[in-house]
Amino acid sequence: MKLNHLQIEIDGIDKEILRDLMEDARKPILQIANKIGISGAAIHQRLKKLEQAGVISGSKYVVDSKVLGYKTMAFVGIYLEKASSNPEVVKELKKIPEVLEAHYTTGNWSILTKIICQDNEHLMNLLNKKIQIIKGVSRTETFISLEQQIERQIQL
Repeated sequence: MKLNHLQIEIDGIDKEILRDLMEDARKPILQIANKIGISGAAIHQRLKKLEQAGVISGSKYVVDSKVLGYKTMAFVGIYLEKASSNPEVVKELKKIPEVLEAHYTTGNWSILTKIICQDNEHLMNLLNKKIQIIKGVSRTETFISLEQQIERQIQL
């Protein structure tokens, strides 16, 4: 691995390690080491360097929200009264647990959010009683996801 200004170049071994861990973050290091043909210590060293370089920011368990009763996924475009209200609106959005993501965007909306709800009624209440009342929000536009057809990380 070498640093190239703000871009990091990783070698084939790093890519192979990352591919295995992106597939299953719980995969034992020794299993990866045996597959690649290097020591477990070498894998640990490479992972530490990748973390220090910011390539890896952690690992996580993926929870199936549908199993927990959250069946409605929606994308909500938020129009702001003025662009300068963005930081305050985002601060309030962070307080709403159903808001999974918020992106500052170009185009029609100022903010595009990804929201998970139990059902359409839950979504409607969330919009009317939590999001649209935030100071600085002028209006919203909502798109309900019928089915997530692709979910992946960057290919290495």
